[in-house]
Amino acid sequence: MTSYKLNQLAKTIRSKNAGVNKITFDIIFRDQETYQAVKKSGALSRQTVCDLYNISDERISDFVEYDPGLAIKFTIYRQRPSGSAGDGDIFGAQQYAPLLELPVDL
Repeated sequence: MTSYKLNQLAKTIRSKNAGVNKITFDIIFRDQETYQAVKKSGALSRQTVCDLYNISDERISDFVEYDPGLAIKFTIYRQRPSGSAGDGDIFGAQQYAPLLELPVDL
């Protein structure tokens, strides 16, 4: 078994607004083999998201393994609406960083 960081395996790791009250995350892989291996590893799950972002499961509105796109996608509810007072990331584009170093054992 070899340990990798998610950013070594994924082609794209990104976050962005999904409306005013949500941020969506996309982890997209280059090939079927890597995508399936990461899925099978269980390294990226609803629980992983809760742990990485220190949130409760109720804040996750969707968690999808999207086979046709070789992607794992999830969406979380924001703590406050995009652009409101105290919002530190109006576009939701800076929220993916904790995923980069996620360990994945294959």
